[in-house]
Amino acid sequence: MTLENEGKWYVIHTYSGYEERVKKNIEQRIKFSDAGNAVFDIVIPTEEEVEVRSGQKRNVTKKILPGYILVNMKLDDQSWGLVRNTAGVTGFVSSGTTPVPLQKEEVSRILKQMETKTPVVKVGLRKGQGVRVIDGPFTDFVGAIEEVNPDKGKVKVLLSLFGRETPVELDFLQVEKL
Repeated sequence: MTLENEGKWYVIHTYSGYEERVKKNIEQRIKFSDAGNAVFDIVIPTEEEVEVRSGQKRNVTKKILPGYILVNMKLDDQSWGLVRNTAGVTGFVSSGTTPVPLQKEEVSRILKQMETKTPVVKVGLRKGQGVRVIDGPFTDFVGAIEEVNPDKGKVKVLLSLFGRETPVELDFLQVEKL
């Protein structure tokens, strides 16, 4: 993935969930039509996420732009037709009938987001939500989330201790939604 080819980056709209299949179809069509000199790269923008479900952490690859892929190509009638007429492609993102290339800054921002080494932590917890503590010294206590800190993987929960609300910092894995 590089920005230095002679082509420009275009956004292709696909049926949602068909991004991988469309990428393979375009690659096959390039191989059989000898258009490799016009289509340089095909990218499905994804990023790594850590999902917390049922007290378990899982690494998941999520699409940044579901239903879209990026294609680096030199736009001419042959390359446009090759991509446009691929099964699963609904069209180019365009103004009118002419595909509009992405700005270099937009492409580099998307590619940089894909290359980020630390996965984004996605947690279904939000401020004010009721939770039950399932691990640690406060097991079975029920409280409300006061603060969510995805960077640290912690939540601050207000628990009723000795008759008053006390903020306690807990790990995401120590609580479950009510």
